[in-house]
Amino acid sequence: MAPLRYTCAPMARTAFVTGGTGFLGRHVVEQLTLAGWRVVALHRATSNTTHLKAYGAQLVEGSITDPASLARAMPDDCDAVFHVAGNTSFWSGGNAQQTLENVDGTRFMVETAIAKRARFFVQTSSESAWGAQHDVPFDETARSSALASPVNYERTKYLGELEVEKGVAGGLRACILCPGHIVGKYDATQWARLILLVQRGKLPGVPPGSGTWCRAGEVAKAHLAAVDRGRSGERYLLGGTWGSYLEAVRIIGKLTGKPVPGKVTPLWILAVLGRLSQWGSYVTRQAPTMTPETAIVLGRPPHHFKSDKAVRELGYRAVPLEDMLREAYDWLKSENLLEAT
Repeated sequence: MAPLRYTCAPMARTAFVTGGTGFLGRHVVEQLTLAGWRVVALHRATSNTTHLKAYGAQLVEGSITDPASLARAMPDDCDAVFHVAGNTSFWSGGNAQQTLENVDGTRFMVETAIAKRARFFVQTSSESAWGAQHDVPFDETARSSALASPVNYERTKYLGELEVEKGVAGGLRACILCPGHIVGKYDATQWARLILLVQRGKLPGVPPGSGTWCRAGEVAKAHLAAVDRGRSGERYLLGGTWGSYLEAVRIIGKLTGKPVPGKVTPLWILAVLGRLSQWGSYVTRQAPTMTPETAIVLGRPPHHFKSDKAVRELGYRAVPLEDMLREAYDWLKSENLLEAT
């Protein structure tokens, strides 16, 4: 039987989205729907597609690591491809799968987009693609140190960006968006874990580091803006709000009414905890909450960056840390996810 081929409607803007069942991907699909786009969403057979169906997305089964399924799923001549899917693990036990998804998967997406004549390609990368930066705040002109990083996530996000650059050299119109610490509604597994740990009295400590934070909804809006306003071949850092992990935990303490630590946990304790958890994972074959890689990243000097370019060119907007944490907390509460377990 000939493979199914989806063709864009003459008067509609069509988006092909990966990662739509995830935290940020759901925000991107939501914004596309609100803007009147037709959304074709790739999903695994095991994914929960309830929310995609609610948005009216056209569901297509496949995987970014399976080029044949991408060829069947991606529409011809679509207006934009949003490659949001990515493996965010900080566990070395999952390095091979992470490399397959973040690097090979991105290459397959780029090759398919070129073959399908996609008009624009938006890659969701990360601030992590810059690796450790000692001159802060940095911007898009800084040189990445990711390839020298001991953290596979940082290496693979940068290598994924290089795959997009190869696509641009081959004629693909594309840009790369690099968010910081994303916070907002629809999250129960990323930074919202801090809220859940505080609520349940299970927060083991507070890392000594600091980072750049961004609201998920604003990051999603920047994805849409990139199609019309983003410059092909360019990277855009999305953050705008600097804050320490201790500051974030204190805000969460106010939101939940729960006691929180008054000072940070020494880095050496996090390193030991990460090593012990790593040894335990060899037995469980499951990724632990704290790993040596997590301790490395959380214990670094402030990873602050500027978002001036995104503000200027994409209309990106920064949001206070307290506002985005309150949004995340309110959503968890509305979904009855705050109960102690």
